[in-house]
This record gives sequence, C-alpha cells and structure tokens, in this order.
Amino acid sequence: MIGDKRVVAIVPARGGSKSVPGKNIRDLGGRPLIDWTLRMALDSDAIDRVIVSTDDRAIAEVAERCGAEVMWRPAALATDTSRVLDTVVDLAERLRGEGERAPYGLLLEPTSPFRRPEVIQQCLARLEEGLDSAATFKPAELNPHRAWRLADGKLETFIDGAIPWLPRQALPEAYQLSGDVYAFRLDRLRTDCQALLFGRMGAVVIDGSRSLDIDTLEDFMIAEYLVKGIDHEPTIA
Repeated sequence: MIGDKRVVAIVPARGGSKSVPGKNIRDLGGRPLIDWTLRMALDSDAIDRVIVSTDDRAIAEVAERCGAEVMWRPAALATDTSRVLDTVVDLAERLRGEGERAPYGLLLEPTSPFRRPEVIQQCLARLEEGLDSAATFKPAELNPHRAWRLADGKLETFIDGAIPWLPRQALPEAYQLSGDVYAFRLDRLRTDCQALLFGRMGAVVIDGSRSLDIDTLEDFMIAEYLVKGIDHEPTIA
C-alpha cells in the first residue's frame, strides 16, 4: 500500500515470442527472465497484489512458484499484434468485476528486469500528488533535433528548422520512455484509453544505466553483462 491505498502490479507475459522463443522464462543469470521482475514486485512493501497475465502454461508455472497470481489471457489478446494496453484494460475490467477496489496500478514488463525498487515508489508518489498516470523516462538515445527523414527521395530534418550540427550541450533536452515502470490510476483506466499515460501525466526521470528492454538475443547478451555488474554492486546496510 501507499498510505491507505492498495496497489496492483500487472506483469504481462505471453508465450509466443518470435524474436526469442520462450523469452519470458529464458535463463538470465541463473533465473528465468520473469523472475527478476516478480521477485522485486513481491518484495515491495508498496504492492499488494502481483498478477501475471499470460496464455502460456510454462510461464504460469514459473509465476506461481515465485508466489504471484496468474490470470489467463484471452487468445485474442495474445497475438503478435496485440497491444499490452488492451491486456491491461481487460484485466482491469476483470478485477473490477471481482470486487478489487485498488486505486493504483503498475505495469511491470518482464523484459525490463533491472529496474530499481525505488523507482516504483517514485512513480506511485507521483500518483499521490494527484496525477492520473506516470512513467519512467531516460535521456533520449537520439535527440530528435538530430533525426532526419526522406520525403520523396529528398533529405530533410525530421523537425522543421532543426540544426543537427549543433553540439550536444546546445540541443534542447529530450527524453524517451525507459520501460521500467508505468503507474496509473487503475480506477480511472477505461476501455477508451489510448495509452497507459493518460489524463494528468507525470514523469520520473532516471539515468537509464540499468534500463534495458530485452527483445533480441543480442539484448540477452547485454543483459548477461549487466548481471555481472549487478552481482558485484556494494550492499548498503
């Protein structure tokens, strides 16, 4: 809980990954990938329920061994083109139908295993300020003022009037979603929402040094390298 407000964490994990088969339970540092997210969520004093939405029996078994709840995802929401948003909205409706009255929800994707526990608290704190939704952001990997596009074979800056040659310090600050945490008013999430950032939105800016959205085998290689560094981080008593 945050204060007297219940918090439900939703971990979406379908079984049909094409880029990396079995991605959500693939080994990372001796643990299934989804285990990294589930154990952090289950250890958090702020989270009252941890629910895995899946269509896959093997993923469900791992989730249950960790101590998480499992809600089976409809097949229509488990295709390659399904949006995570639709899964979250569907699950929110089912929770309301069973009587869950938690005002706050979290989306914690298993493909971002290295989020720090404090950013969960920070995102929930933004909701406590009166926002409807908040998410973690990191400095943009490519400043949009340095982006280009081809229009009918003609090269032009992506932003009209931008000067890509300016030094980094002279460019306006730009950020991108890090994927670590989405926090939102679960009690205000409706079927007509177009994104998990809705209503009064806010950001928690992180440095992004541990932000990784695992989607390919190359990403797993990077993750294994990061695991070695995390294993050697000093413990603060």
